[in-house]
Amino acid sequence: MGCYECCVRCLGGIPYASLFATLLCFSGVALFCGCGHQALTETERLIEAYFYRGAPDYTTLAYIIQYFQYIIYGLASFFFLYCILLLAEGFYTTSAVKETYGDFRSTFCGRCLSTTFIVLTYIIAVIWLFVFACSALPVYILHNMSTTCQTITLLSETSSGLNQLCMDARQYGVLPWNATPGKVCGMTLVAICKTKEFDLTFDLYIAAFTGAAATLIALVHFLMRLSANWAYTKDSQKVKAYNCIRAKEIHELEEIQKQQSCKEDVPICPKRYNET
Repeated sequence: MGCYECCVRCLGGIPYASLFATLLCFSGVALFCGCGHQALTETERLIEAYFYRGAPDYTTLAYIIQYFQYIIYGLASFFFLYCILLLAEGFYTTSAVKETYGDFRSTFCGRCLSTTFIVLTYIIAVIWLFVFACSALPVYILHNMSTTCQTITLLSETSSGLNQLCMDARQYGVLPWNATPGKVCGMTLVAICKTKEFDLTFDLYIAAFTGAAATLIALVHFLMRLSANWAYTKDSQKVKAYNCIRAKEIHELEEIQKQQSCKEDVPICPKRYNET
């Protein structure tokens, strides 16, 4: 085998779909964790500066934000290792590798490993679907805040009841109901929307939401690929059993045909009559 044929053979054994899903998962997790971590920091500054100044409860909120940041660190490490395992599993179960290295043979340990990956990926995908929904909440809150600021700006020259347009962080569960002031109204809200901190926080949450969506797509792809490989393994066992039975029947049929041919080839001795 020449160098060109060897390179084609090696490139043919790469699971490109799984490789793309792995890169998409890495990018999504990195985007979600990096932007989410910084967005939580900026959110803490906004709440401290404009929405809540109570020391005891604000300290509790700061601890909660720190806990979420630690969870983000754990998520990044876990997904990095898990995606590497899924990619390795994809290299050994892709159809290109099966064609390259001969007939596919599945063992009981391999089937149990594939089933374990399917169950774990399904559980992780369901959990990440909840994370994806939660990452949409701050985007929704800040979008409403930005829309309210635009409405106040448009009505500032024609209306006098601008103080009735407010942004209350307590109704979204971000702050407790006894928080003071808890809400910002009128031109003060517009001033907040024009700050660089607000724009940066909004963009970071959008990026984190996009990263969560990319990670969810990658997990769905991994789940579909694992399910397809598991179905292929199950069908291969049936085909293998069928081929064994068929080979046995063909062998028995050949033995019967040989016996019949031997009987037909035996010469019949002529009868001898006594001459009188």
